[in-house]
Amino acid sequence: MPVAEYALKDEFDEALKAAGNKLVVVDFFATWCGPCKIMGPKFHKMSDEFTNVIFIKVDVDEGEEIVQNYEVRVMPTFCFIKNGETIYTFEGNNPDGLKEAIQQRA
Repeated sequence: MPVAEYALKDEFDEALKAAGNKLVVVDFFATWCGPCKIMGPKFHKMSDEFTNVIFIKVDVDEGEEIVQNYEVRVMPTFCFIKNGETIYTFEGNNPDGLKEAIQQRA
């Protein structure tokens, strides 16, 4: 399943609304962040594996207004959102931990 990338808050909010009650996992990343470069391809692979989950990426340097709403302090940060509410936050470069967190909440 393709991973959408958003920088504009209105488009991001619309994507969350369209997700309905599906789990949305948002990868807050930076192009200059080493751990983000490692996690990026793994995040895309998980989107193919978990077809019932919506995967979104937000570049912290381009989507500053979105980032502020989710209090992102480290990268990568993964916010799990369901019905418009953040239900879990996962931080760091740990693909196995991220996959397990998705399995538990999908």
